[in-house]
Amino acid sequence: MALNYVWIAFFLVSFVVALVKLIFFQDYQIFQTIVSSTFEMSKTGAEISLGLIGLMTFWLGIMKIGEKGGMINIFAKIVGPFFSKIFPEVPKNHPALGSILMNFSANMLGLDNAATPLGLKAMKELQEINPDKETASNAQIMFLVLNASSLVLIPTSIMAFRKTAGAADPSDIFIPCLLATFFSTLVGLIVTAIYQRINLFQKTILAYLGTAALIIGGTLYYFTTLSPDQINVVSGVVGNVMLFSIIISFITLALFKKINVFETFIDGAKEGFEISVKIIPYLVGILVAVGVLRGSGTLDFIVQGIGSFVAFLGFDTGFVPALPIAFMKPLSGSGARGLMVELMNTTGADSFPSRVACVIQGSTETTFYVLAIYFGSVAIKKTRHALPAALLAELAGVTAAIAISYMFFG
Repeated sequence: MALNYVWIAFFLVSFVVALVKLIFFQDYQIFQTIVSSTFEMSKTGAEISLGLIGLMTFWLGIMKIGEKGGMINIFAKIVGPFFSKIFPEVPKNHPALGSILMNFSANMLGLDNAATPLGLKAMKELQEINPDKETASNAQIMFLVLNASSLVLIPTSIMAFRKTAGAADPSDIFIPCLLATFFSTLVGLIVTAIYQRINLFQKTILAYLGTAALIIGGTLYYFTTLSPDQINVVSGVVGNVMLFSIIISFITLALFKKINVFETFIDGAKEGFEISVKIIPYLVGILVAVGVLRGSGTLDFIVQGIGSFVAFLGFDTGFVPALPIAFMKPLSGSGARGLMVELMNTTGADSFPSRVACVIQGSTETTFYVLAIYFGSVAIKKTRHALPAALLAELAGVTAAIAISYMFFG
């Protein structure tokens, strides 16, 4: 629903701005520019979607191998003790806890098709133990806030878009996304725990958070000791080694379980092909709307206004062109994706703003959509502190994405 209003607003606002330019500033070319942008962005959207087919086909095939090989179950076992502490209202061994763990594991692997059904199943099971059926329980809110904090290990689609846009190393945003995601998830957890008065100083919680913080902190410290050129080299090597190691681990695990690896890959690859084709109308629609907004000068006006304010505060403005993605992401994933793609086409896939945009896209979530679909599935009317907690996590993700992008690419 939010995307519907956003899409309409793009056209209406662009029309009003264009009329003002035509009537008061005698800009007789403005409508020609807008109409031309609709043709150009329609073509761009179709080309990008077709370019995604190969990469999405491959990666969803690999993800299917990991799913069938039991990688999700392994993740669930690893994080099980931690989640039992942050969901104290859920009885031990309750089916909801298993669905929650499976959902997070699927999200971390980028298995959206598997994650959503598991998430809806978890919400249904949590609703069964919810004493007030119209009001979100603490467990449901914690689940959704963490879900909306973008727990993703492999930003497959973003790397695919970067590849299509001509990036020299599409995976160079892998580690920055991973780091930024950690901060958004951590803030979401802390804020929700404060609301729900969960003691985060329990030994189990501290052990998990401490381990994660040490790894992230150590990684950040290590990169601060390197020059910008060394950071690019090291992050590229480490990121690619990690990605290929994940592929090998998926294949090895599936082989160990005597699964027909290639047939499983083909099953997942078919899904990747179907998804790539299905997104064509959505991507074209969004890119045309963004093109109209930019053609009318509205988008540039907004960005310049923010840039002037940031400059007034004395900060560097290199990240400002990526901010529209941050504003759009809580409302619409496809809308933010369209802005990201349009920015890469405009400034280049390896420009600093484009990289910031990609890291923001990879470390934030469509908060309003997530809350709407999950709460709507169980008819929750009173969401309590779910939205503010999720938006604070979103803000943390954006802030971390910008700061980490300066460290890696600035």
